[in-house]
Amino acid sequence: MTRLCHLRSLHLVTYENALHMQQRLVEMRQREEIPDQLLLLEHPPVITLGRGGNAANLLANPAELQARGVRFYETTRGGDITYHGPGQLVGYPILHMGEGNRDVRKYVSALEEVLIRTVAEFNIGTERHASRRGVWVGNAKIAAIGVRIARWVTSHGFALNVSTSDEDFALITPCGLRGSGVTSMEQCMGVAVSTHAVRAAVARHFANVLDRELIEQPHDIGIVKVLVQAGEHVLLLRRRKAGFWQPVTGRIEPGEDPRHAASRELLEETGLSAEVSPLRMRQSFLLDPEFVPELGQPLVLAEETAFCATAPSAFKVSLDSEEHDDWGWFTFQEAYAKIRWSDDRDSLEQLQRLSAGSTAPGK
Repeated sequence: MTRLCHLRSLHLVTYENALHMQQRLVEMRQREEIPDQLLLLEHPPVITLGRGGNAANLLANPAELQARGVRFYETTRGGDITYHGPGQLVGYPILHMGEGNRDVRKYVSALEEVLIRTVAEFNIGTERHASRRGVWVGNAKIAAIGVRIARWVTSHGFALNVSTSDEDFALITPCGLRGSGVTSMEQCMGVAVSTHAVRAAVARHFANVLDRELIEQPHDIGIVKVLVQAGEHVLLLRRRKAGFWQPVTGRIEPGEDPRHAASRELLEETGLSAEVSPLRMRQSFLLDPEFVPELGQPLVLAEETAFCATAPSAFKVSLDSEEHDDWGWFTFQEAYAKIRWSDDRDSLEQLQRLSAGSTAPGK
């Protein structure tokens, strides 16, 4: 019998947020509070080591990883070591393996089949290797698979290289397999590939192979984030009830475009009237329902668009005291130590890369 599955096509998701998202969805699926889920997303650069993997397959030291902006995590999934980053489509199926379907090997083979059929649509011939999981083009891996199953609910999943390059994998021995390489759809085809088209193909073949009826679910709420900079310092606000520090953030009102929302929130929360510029980052994450109790939902998926703005060096913040109880200008290193959320960290890193720096404002 075909089963319902929610398709969640997400933006950039930090690895920490993805782990939190999967844990929450797995718990809800185990309690049968939600149907099956398929998350499709991309990660910022990150290297993950699977359960039982060999740490020697990480070829870079912590300083090298930090210099290149790459995170490292040991995970509970199967498989060895792999890289995730922009240009790679990651799929996390949260599926309940019902009675009669509790065959892990068969499930992994089904995920391979989804990916084989997907790349075949783009005229890329692939093969399976009996002793090496994943999808291969000759001796080069184009897709990796690593899953976890807890109380017969799956998590983690697959990673398909759409537009990644060999340099992305230079920091590891991919999947611990020496003498084997990696490739991508664009490398195989010699032309640019539409990520949107690949996502659609993956979803279609996932539905057919896993016998699921996919129903796409939009994000529950739209949010904007504004990183305000003055010279070499950035502005953070402390949220009154929760006590954590964050950039300017706020909801997008009905009928409002993100840029207008960013300008409005900046003025309302700080008193600053300034031009906002896109930071070229759209992120997805689960939002704690306590911050949006009016939605009345146990699960709130947020879509956040990031912007940046420049403040005069002598600017004094006019705080919205209903939401925040303190503010401060911090160096980037101080800000990294202050912030709580990984998506804020990645936005700060993006701003720092674009920043020229100048003089610091006073409080």
